[in-house]
Formats: sequence, C-alpha cells, structure tokens
Amino acid sequence: WYWQKEKREPYVKFMEANYPPGFSYEDFGPLFTAEFFDPNQWADILKASGAKYVVLTSKHHEGFTLWGSKYSWNWNAVDIGPKRDLVAELATSVRNRTDLHFGLYHSLFEWFNPLFLEDATNVFKTRKFPTSKSLPELYEIVTKYQPEIIWSDGNGNAPDTYWNSTGFLAWLYNDSPVRDTVVTNDRWGVGSICTHGGFYTCSDRYNPGHLLPHKWENCMTIDKRSWGYRRNAQLDDYLTAEDLVKQLVETVSCGGNLLMNIGPTHDGRIAVIFEERLRQMGAWLKVNGEAIYGTKPWRAQNDTVTPEVWYTFSPKESKVNAIFLNWPVSGTLELGEPRAKLGETQVKLIGYKELLKWVALGEKGIVIALPQLTPKQLPCQWGWILQLTDVN
Repeated sequence: WYWQKEKREPYVKFMEANYPPGFSYEDFGPLFTAEFFDPNQWADILKASGAKYVVLTSKHHEGFTLWGSKYSWNWNAVDIGPKRDLVAELATSVRNRTDLHFGLYHSLFEWFNPLFLEDATNVFKTRKFPTSKSLPELYEIVTKYQPEIIWSDGNGNAPDTYWNSTGFLAWLYNDSPVRDTVVTNDRWGVGSICTHGGFYTCSDRYNPGHLLPHKWENCMTIDKRSWGYRRNAQLDDYLTAEDLVKQLVETVSCGGNLLMNIGPTHDGRIAVIFEERLRQMGAWLKVNGEAIYGTKPWRAQNDTVTPEVWYTFSPKESKVNAIFLNWPVSGTLELGEPRAKLGETQVKLIGYKELLKWVALGEKGIVIALPQLTPKQLPCQWGWILQLTDVN
C-alpha cells in the first residue's frame, strides 16, 4: 500500500535499492518460506501467555490466503511459498495442546484485486468480487476449520449489502457447523463498526477508558507502530510488560477484552521479544488471573482518589478487585471508592497469605496498610491486586 498505492518515498527507494528492477509484489510470494514454523511451539507460547483465544490472520488486504483456498488460485500458502496449509496446522496444534478458542481474521476487501477495483469503479452496483472471492472464502474457512471467532475486517468503503454480510451471518449463526459456539466482531461494511456485531472493536487500538454498554475488544499491537513484523524495529518501539499489564487492566475494568497482536517472521517464527512479552503477560496472569478472567465491571472503573487504580468485580465470590499499578512509597494505599464495613470487610493482597489492616475514611473510602516486602517476596511485578470482600 505504501509502496505501490501511496508511493511513499522511503518505501519506493527501499524497493529500488534492494530488489531487482521490475520486482512486483507477487514476487514476494516465493520468499514467504515459513521453514521454521512449528505450530506446536506456537501453541505452547500462546498457552503460556494466559490468553483464552487466538485469532490468526487467514487473509489480509493483499489477498494471499494462509490455506489452500479454491478461490485464491496460485496466491496461497499451499500453492506457493511454504507449500503448507498454515491455518490447518495451527488449528490442530492449538486444539490438541491448549484449551484456547481458535479464531480466524479475514479481510473482506483486497487492495489490488481487479474484480474489487471494478466493483468500486461501478460504485458497488456490481458484486463480482464478493460473490466470486470474498464470500466463498468465508464459507470455506468456516466449513473447513470451524473457527469459534470470525474477526472480519476491511470493508473497502462498501456497504454491508455489497458484501451480503447479513446473509453470511444468518448462515453462520443458524446453519453453520459453529452456529452454537461462534462469536463475531463488528466490521461487516460501512456503518456497522461499533454499531452491529457480537463484540465491538470500534477502531484499532481502541481503549476508551470508560465503561461501554456493549461487549467490546481492544485490538492493539505490542509493536507500537506495526501489525506486522518489522526487521528494523527498535527496542523503544515495543510496549513493555508494564505497558501491557496497564492496557489489560484498563480494558477489562471497562468491560473489554484485550486482543494483543504480534507479527511473525517470513520464516515462521514468533520473534523472541514477542515471546518474552507473551510469557510475561502469562506470568502476571498466573498470579492475578482471578481478578481478570470471568470478571465483570464494578460500579466504578477507576479510583477517584489514587490514580492508576482500576477495579473489576468477581461475581461468583462477590469480591471487588482493586488493581494498583504503582506501589506507594508510603506503604499505605488510599482508595476513594470502596465503602468498607467495620468488622466485616476483609482486604487481601493476591499472592500474599495474611489479611491486611485497613481503616475506613468516613462513609466512603479506605486506607490500606500494605505489607513490607522485599522484591523477592512480591507476588508479581508490574501491578498488584487487592481483593476486598464484604464491601457495599
């Protein structure tokens, strides 16, 4: 897109300097090799991240399918490049080795597909592209791989009637092999985003910081600048473990899910920096998962007195979780939101055995004495959780 459509200078110059004259985008096909792709290793890393679902990009806006699609002749991972069905391999490994829900991302439109460009020229009065390419692919991946999440993207500025999204979704929810388990997002044509769908994505890297009335997902990237793998990325370009925990906590407290994107390499690896970030997330969730998984938003999302404190609610145990991202120098944490009850309210630091001492601040608010711990005694890094029981 930057090289051939927008013709951005650095991209054009890079191609001229590093590739033979007349090199086309299609010539990248055989260079996508995936020789180090080990789906079992991927599944193990994904499981270790503490994630509950995974979404693989089965086809992006350039139209190349990671499975041997009947509708993408000679522009798919089975015919050229890896010569492997990458979707099938990952689906099998994820299902055999983890309890993650397996999902697939699929782009409706394709930047340079001549049929799509023709339909666009006709102001979408013709529907050659969706009927011969996009829709058949969607039916194909659902029937073949039975994903439990369909993450649609790329409306190409066309309405849902052009894509026949409602027709496909009616089949998906009523007749498809995943009709009882599947969930979908909100990107099914112009005007549907943030308005229609199983869960809303609203925009890339969407993190509103307040409660939304509908289930939503914050879809973001560990590399701040890219959804793909960048060979020239600097360390500063990657979010730190602290950054990621903060994103997770803010998102969940406001009723969202976090979809954390990584870009694998052309040879099929999850780069070590991405693996480290995923495993760090998993280490944090191993300690604090009970304040994240299966929680609901509480009446307050963040604290009114102390910044960087976010709340979740565990309905089964009726516990309020106060997640604080900065350990106070004073050793005491003041919370403005909880209404504590003398002799009834209990405060616990997740990962620490003993109950904590606290005093109420009038009708609303509580001051909690944190334990004096050495770095080795801390239950985790990057953020800690107080569980409050019997608060109004």
